Order: sequence, then C-alpha cells, then structure tokens
Amino acid sequence: MSGHLLIAAGGTGGHMFPAQALAEEMLNRGWHVTLSTDDRGARYTGKFPAAVRIRKVPSATFARGGALSKALVPFRVAAGVIGAIFQMTVDRPSVVVGFGGYPSIPALCAAFVLRIPRMIHEQNGVLGKVNSLFAPRVAKVACGVWPTQLPKGATGVQTGNPVRGAVMARAAAPYIAPGDYPMSVLVLGGSQGARILSDVVPAAVAQMPEEQRQHMRLSQQARPEDVDRVTAAYAEMGVNATVETFFNDVPERMAEAQLVIARAGASTVADLTVIGRPSILVPFAAAAGDHQSANASMLVKAGAAVLIPESRFDAETLSTHMTAILTNPDAAQQMAAGALSEGRPDATTALAALVEELSGQTAPDGPDRAATQE
Repeated sequence: MSGHLLIAAGGTGGHMFPAQALAEEMLNRGWHVTLSTDDRGARYTGKFPAAVRIRKVPSATFARGGALSKALVPFRVAAGVIGAIFQMTVDRPSVVVGFGGYPSIPALCAAFVLRIPRMIHEQNGVLGKVNSLFAPRVAKVACGVWPTQLPKGATGVQTGNPVRGAVMARAAAPYIAPGDYPMSVLVLGGSQGARILSDVVPAAVAQMPEEQRQHMRLSQQARPEDVDRVTAAYAEMGVNATVETFFNDVPERMAEAQLVIARAGASTVADLTVIGRPSILVPFAAAAGDHQSANASMLVKAGAAVLIPESRFDAETLSTHMTAILTNPDAAQQMAAGALSEGRPDATTALAALVEELSGQTAPDGPDRAATQE
C-alpha cells in the first residue's frame, strides 16, 4: 500500500538535501511525492528524482528586502496558505513533512487547518524559527542532532540527518591518508558560499610548506564575486585548484578528499559522518542560536574535526592545522574513523519509518534507534 507524501522545504541546501533524501526513499517504497518550495528552493530540485512533483508556492521572509518587501510578507504567506489549502483539498496528501524555512509555512499551515497528519524534521541542534513555531503543532519532531532543544509540548524523536543517495553511495568509502602524492582538499562554504573562506584559505595555503603545496589538489566553493580573485591567488602560488560557485558532485569530491574545510551546516556534518573524512570546521558566527557550533560539537568530541571560531579564523591558525593534519597520516586516519563513528547512515530509513507510522500503514513502534524527548 502506498501513500502521497508532501514535503515542504525552504530554499537552502540544509533544508533541501535531507528533503531530497526522504523523497528518494519514499519513492522506493512506492509512494507518490510532491515537493512544496519557493523559487530559491527550486534551484536545488535538479537532483531530485524526476518522479517528484514540484509545486512552487508564494512565501517570503522578514530577513531580506526593504521596508515595502517586509510589509508584504504576511500577504504573500497568506496567499501561499490559501493556495496550499486549495491544492490539498483537491489532492490530499497522506502525510506532510516540513524541513524548515519560510517556504514550508504554507503547506504546514494548510495541513494544520485540514487536520492532515504532519511532522517536521530539524537538521540542527537548535530549532529554526519556522520549526519552533510548528513544533508543538505536529505529531513528531524528527531531530538530526541529539539532544535538540525543543519547546514545551513538542515530542522529539532522534533520527539523524538523512543524506542523499549520492552520499550513501559513498558511505564509508576507504580513506587514503595524506602522503607524498596528490592530496585533495575540499573547501565548502555552505549554500551561499562564505567570503571568510575565500579570504583566509588561499592565504593559509600560501603559508604552508612548499612540499605540501606541490602535492595539493584543491576544490573550493566561492561566491560569484570571489571566484576570480581566489582562482588567481592559487594560480600565483602554483596550486592546482578548481574554484566554482557550486559543486554538483560534492559527495564524489568529499570521498576523494584527505581533508575538508567547511562551515558546520547540518548537511555538511551529516555527509562527513557518513563518508568519514577529517575536517576543519568554521561555524557561521551569525547562525541562529549558534547552531553550527552545536552541529560541529559531536565531531570535535569524536576527535574527527578541528573547530575554529570565526573570531580566531586567520591564515596562520588555519595553516598550522592544515599542515598538522596533512603531515600526520596516522592522526588523519583516526579523524576519518572518528567521523564514521558518529554517522547515522540509517537516518533516511528511520525518518521514512516515522512517515509510514504517521500515515497508519505500519505498527507504531518506529525506528529501532529512536529516542523520545517530551
């Protein structure tokens, strides 16, 4: 017996990647899947299975735009809710799952009004604004990081963060420790890139010993306005580097990497634990509730990552840590193993089990490794 799952997700990779993972799993289980998102989220749908129906809805956020734009936010959200209610009345889903972000508001509001079974998934150790609003109003909050701070009246279940099929295809890929041969370093700045990484990483590489630089193959994500200067910096020092605004093959590049330097977004951390790679993490200082530091903490405790706060992230500090990891193969191997020890490769199946439980199609015992927080 199959059902119809409606996934509501916002316009960043942190929301869209786990949404994609769940979509892939539910299609494999014979379900129909619809994704409700906005124009920003639609940019990430290229890797979604073709069978997923994409529905763009009006939504907005108070975080961007001028005074007029912010004044129109309630009206745009209301229009999205009304449209979602109409759509769900015509094509009623069995379950609605929200992954956070303002674009998830219309679908979750409509599900609340129509009394459709619903749950949310929170990728970070601190709930986002939208998920905080809906947490007491859904059956379950599936938590990617445990424990997660939940508001009163919310029921949390530990699932871990789902990763896409492309990541699972490289789960526990053998790690080649650094040595006197080409070594790959992957630099990720999150969905929008990170200027601080474009400023600091090339300068740090320039300070590394020549014997390290000559073996280095570097892939770095950068903002459009930073691509040319970062590319020129590496070319000047003779480093083999690929600098792009977005990599469509992050799982492949991560599997090949001896070291990953990145923000500590939930999806990046989940990918690191499933594939198993050493990392240097630089949490985004302005993240709500400092949730990226919370995301990184489990990797740091497992000896799998070095955490450098933005306030102390400079070329000298980064160069020291990069050199220490890339010149100590035994330590790098232990870091890779530590990352794997924190992985939840069963996160997608655990989340899918909750969806089927919510739809009434399976016994209500849920995933084996689930834990509940009242």
